This record gives sequence, C-alpha cells and structure tokens, in this order.
Amino acid sequence: MTAVRAQRGALYAGNTRAVIHRGLLATRSTNYLVVFSGFFEPVFYLLSLGIGFGALVGTVQTSTGAEVSYAAYIAPALLAVSAMNGAVYDSTWNVFFKLNYAKLYQGMLTTSLGPLDVALGEILLALLRGAMYAVGFMVVMQVLGLNLAWTALLALPAVLVIAFGFASVGMAITSYFTTFQQVEWVTFIMLPMFLFSATFYPISVYPHVIQWVIQALPLWHGVELIRGVTTGALSPMLWVHLGYFGVMIAVGIVVATRRLRALFLR
Repeated sequence: MTAVRAQRGALYAGNTRAVIHRGLLATRSTNYLVVFSGFFEPVFYLLSLGIGFGALVGTVQTSTGAEVSYAAYIAPALLAVSAMNGAVYDSTWNVFFKLNYAKLYQGMLTTSLGPLDVALGEILLALLRGAMYAVGFMVVMQVLGLNLAWTALLALPAVLVIAFGFASVGMAITSYFTTFQQVEWVTFIMLPMFLFSATFYPISVYPHVIQWVIQALPLWHGVELIRGVTTGALSPMLWVHLGYFGVMIAVGIVVATRRLRALFLR
C-alpha cells in the first residue's frame, strides 16, 4: 500500500494550479495581438461567407432536416473551429517550445510536481485559450442573431468539451515531436478538417466513403454538437459526439502523462 501511494505521489502532487498560475503569469509578457489572432480568422470567414456569400445561397438544410440561413449554418461550425484553433495552437507550438527548448517541464519535474500535474496544467491552459476564442465568437453570433434557440446556452459547455479534447490530444502528440517541421504537420492536418467537416456545406454532398472518413474526424463531431444546440435540433446523437470527445480527453491525458514521465523521470 505504501509503495502504491508513493507511486501515485510521484505521478500527481495535486498542484496543477501552480502550473496554470505560472502559465498565466508568462502570458502577461507576451504580445496579446498574437494570442488573439486565432480568434479573428473564423470571424472573418463568418462575415465574408456567412453574410456575403450567404445572400446568394439562401437557406441550407442541417443533418436533422431543419432549414436555416447559410450564416446560421456555418456559424456553429466556425465556433467549433475557433475552440479547436485556440486549444491546438496552445497545446502544440507552445508546449513544443517549453518541452524541447525552454526545458520548462524538466525543471518542473525536479520539484514536487508530478507529470500528471504538468500535463493537466498545460492542457487546462490550452483549454482556457480555446474557451476565450469561443466566448468571443459566441458574442459575435449573438450580435448577428445567429443563435436560433435558447439551447444555444449549452454551446459554452459544449465548446469547453471540444477544446478540452483537442488540447489533450494536441499535447499528447506534441510530446513525440522533436523538430518544428513535425509540428507544422498539425497545421497541415487541421486545414482539411476545417474545410471538409461539414463546415461550409452539408456532408451529404460527398460520396458515402468520404462521408465515413469525415465522420471519423473530431472536428465533424464538434461541428454537429454545436450546430445541434445552437439551432435547437437536439437528438440522441449529441451524446455520441460528447462521448467521442470524452475518449479524446481520457486518451490524451493518459498518453501525455506517460510521455512526460518517460522523458524526465527515468
């Protein structure tokens, strides 16, 4: 029993807040324009395509059969993209620099902190950035009248789940990277997910084989989840989407923790 407790103590010291506090202090010295840059991209897409191109498209049918304006169709998808951007950028580029150049985690793990403290702290910091992007985008949606039902209030916790999932997996994957060129592959993967995950047009336009591929991607589940709550089209499939991100969160945290332990606590 004593050995088990000692092992658990080495893994988790219950001081995740110290990692978060350090990250927030470091953010004060950064260029806030860089921090907020990920928020503006989906807003520009919404204004240019949702309002401009949307005037030509008219209405679009969602996967549940509801007819909504084109702007109201792509806005929830862009909200999910906003959460993904904030979480992924923070859990990949920032984590990679801290891991391989600043040697920050190596220093942290020489203290009483365990690898689970560090992993959770960094993932929650990325979650905070993703949530910040998403809340700002939700305000834009509300101003434009694109939240079509009172259930749009559920979009905020849904966005947190999405950001948590991407942040967890993002950090886990980044722990295997050794060069900046490898990190750039994350952007390469995010781009097709952004373009093809039923973001700008229904998934039904694709051949069935391509539809299966898209439905295996995490962003599609995020898009469908947010689109369901913002349009009021609640269905049992929303639980499937939530379960998908639950698996992402669990796998990401476990892998990131094990990788930090293997790298620095040999």
